[in-house]
Amino acid sequence: QLQLVESGGGLVQPGGSLRLSCAASGFTLDYYGIGWFRQAPGKEREGISCISSNNGRTYYADSVKGRFTLSRDNAKNTVYLQMSSMKPEDTAVYYCAADPVLFRRCVLSNPHEYEFWGQGTQVTVSS
Repeated sequence: QLQLVESGGGLVQPGGSLRLSCAASGFTLDYYGIGWFRQAPGKEREGISCISSNNGRTYYADSVKGRFTLSRDNAKNTVYLQMSSMKPEDTAVYYCAADPVLFRRCVLSNPHEYEFWGQGTQVTVSS
């Protein structure tokens, strides 16, 4: 059974940091495009970062560029999202997603292109 499980969410003060994890089971992330998305209440799901697995290239939305970093540990079959200099507007449920078709070029613009999704983890940035 293909499964993605996010963890690491929680409450953090503005300016603080969190690291989210996305652990895969039932398949190998090496052969999938992987994306991180977030959804705040009343807003559409937003693509914030992704990695194309064939060359390891990463992409970031302007809203998080320079603050968030996507990385992967192939041995652990896990992808991470390191979030720094966090702002209240980063508050959302964060999801990871994967799709084999996006192996060569991941996308941020259309979450519907990703077939497999985790359950999400809540991140709240507040003092």
